[in-house]
Amino acid sequence: MGNENSYPSEICNHFDHEEIRRLGKSFKKMDLDKSGSLSVEEFMSLPELQQNPLVGRVIDIFDTDGDGEVNFHEFIVGTSQFSVKGDEEQKLRFAFRIYDMDNDGFISNGELFQVLKMMVGNNLKDWQLQQLVDKSILVLDKDGDGRISFEEFSDVVRTMEIHKKLVVFVEHEHGQEN
Repeated sequence: MGNENSYPSEICNHFDHEEIRRLGKSFKKMDLDKSGSLSVEEFMSLPELQQNPLVGRVIDIFDTDGDGEVNFHEFIVGTSQFSVKGDEEQKLRFAFRIYDMDNDGFISNGELFQVLKMMVGNNLKDWQLQQLVDKSILVLDKDGDGRISFEEFSDVVRTMEIHKKLVVFVEHEHGQEN
C-alpha cells in the first residue's frame, strides 16, 4: 500500500496527517486480499456501498491509472474531493465526471441514459427513460449543441446545492490507537 506518511500535503492538501493515518487504516481494512489496492469487490464489501448503483463509476474516476483497481494514492486523492475542505468547483467536477463516461468534457444523450439507467434499473422502461433524457438535454443544453457542458451542468447543480452534500467526514477515533 505504501506508507501514509509518504504522501505529502501537496498531494492531499484537504487532509491533515491524522486524517491520512485514519484513511490508511480504513484502506487496509478494505484491502481484503492485502494487495495494496482495492478492487470493485473490495469496495462492495462495505455494506453502505452495496446498494449504491454508482459505485462502479466512482471507482472508475478514482482509478486514474486505469488498472481497474484503486491504490492508496488514488484513494487519498479521490477521497479528498469529498473533504469538507474541498471546494465547490472540485465537487462539481467530480459529479460531472460521473456522467461524462468518455471523459470528453461533455455529457451526451447516451451517457446520460447509461448513468440514469444505472440509477433507476428496471423501474422505468427504456423508452420512458429515453424521454426523460431527451427532455433533460433540451432543458440543460443552453447552446443547442445536443450535449451538456460542464458550465451548463454546473449552472443547474449549483442551484440545487448538491455539492454541499458531496462531503465525507474522516471519523475521529475516540482514544483508540492501533
